[in-house]
Amino acid sequence: MKSRYEGSCLCNKVTFRVSGFSEEAAHCYCSMCQKFHGAAFGTLVGVFGLTWHSGFDLLKHYQAENGATRTFCRECGSSLGFRVKDAPIEDIELAIATFNGDIPVKIDAQIYTRYRSNWCRLEPDLPAFEEGRA
Repeated sequence: MKSRYEGSCLCNKVTFRVSGFSEEAAHCYCSMCQKFHGAAFGTLVGVFGLTWHSGFDLLKHYQAENGATRTFCRECGSSLGFRVKDAPIEDIELAIATFNGDIPVKIDAQIYTRYRSNWCRLEPDLPAFEEGRA
């Protein structure tokens, strides 16, 4: 098993490395994830040993009314991550699609499903929660 995993934004100006991942990773169907990722849901995972290798100064942060912070690349607009209210940048959950290769992450839930778009179907083999995890 690898001991580090690399990722980047679309323009590759923001690059990072992590040493591990949280055991929990979910598809989030909340309206903010839909808008932020431009997709039916966002899939994020907590990480360990995060280091930013380039482009830290290109990170832009948007704080929503509920206090959650979304982070993206100021150059290309790539959605990079999410933080709960008042969490430092070190506690960011990263969008799994930003990693450059395979990562040892298993999606274990679907959350905030009551907000999903009517044209999107849930995955029948994953637990689904209308709000956050129970």
